Amino acid sequence: MVTILASLVLGARMVNFQELIEGLFSQNYVSYGATVIQKRIPRTIFSLCCGAALGVAGVLMQSVARNPLADPSILGVNTGAALFVVSGIAFFQITKANQYIWLALVGAAITTVFVFTIGSLGRGGATPIKLVLAGAATSAAFSSLVTAIMIPSQYAMDQFRFWQVGSVGAGSWDSIKIFLPFLLIGLAIAFISAPALNALALGDDVAIGLGVRPGTLRFFAICAGVILCGITTALAGPISFIGLLATHAMRLIIGSDFRFLIPMSALAGAIILTCSDVVGRLIGSPGELEVGIVTAFIGAPILILLAKRSKVRSI
Repeated sequence: MVTILASLVLGARMVNFQELIEGLFSQNYVSYGATVIQKRIPRTIFSLCCGAALGVAGVLMQSVARNPLADPSILGVNTGAALFVVSGIAFFQITKANQYIWLALVGAAITTVFVFTIGSLGRGGATPIKLVLAGAATSAAFSSLVTAIMIPSQYAMDQFRFWQVGSVGAGSWDSIKIFLPFLLIGLAIAFISAPALNALALGDDVAIGLGVRPGTLRFFAICAGVILCGITTALAGPISFIGLLATHAMRLIIGSDFRFLIPMSALAGAIILTCSDVVGRLIGSPGELEVGIVTAFIGAPILILLAKRSKVRSI
């Protein structure tokens, strides 16, 4: 509630209490501050949805990879989605959000399959270290392709350069309507899978003994993670660190029980992303600093601090 209040009140134009009440509860508002509140309401809701989606995607990626460093951005999923979006902009002149969505989802899915395939090669199958290395290499390669596509096309560069840093500034009621069905599907799969993910954390053999099918579980968990990450990347751009930071923070507080870790990571992701958006508006006033930049600056040192104090070494 404090985060939501801060998102509504703080920014380039500060809003007082009277304007806040008028903007929230009066239909015949006349003050400029009330108009600002009306503009910030969908942005705040959109930011909360994006943060929740990234937080849960981080939990699912870490559980499937059995790696506390796994995250959509680290495994290259965001970059894969970005590659398909910039390809659509450059080659097909795509500009609408509903077209971005399908390109981002396809890109995220193909990248996920590619990374897990590469990480599964050789002895031992898909080990945590191999998955992170495969994700880092894939992300670097796809980033180079994104640059190669943009450089010859001024149109693609203009359209893509604001989207690629990650921002919730374009959040609107239309974006929320597009976002919600994908968010609900991803969250439903995650919540239903939570007890089985607890079993999977004990190892495949134990999970099989408890009646869990590891292959099927991983498939649905990956699908949910791709949906949540892809829809967020399509509408808000590639925002990093949220899934990693939210999951680590909640694991330190409540432990590794996925029945509680999934909803609490959704809450933590929503709070972190919305707070970062507020910080970006305050720092960049009278303009704004995109939230993707803020999360990188805030997330990196906090993550290093958590890693130094963390007793979690594996999942």
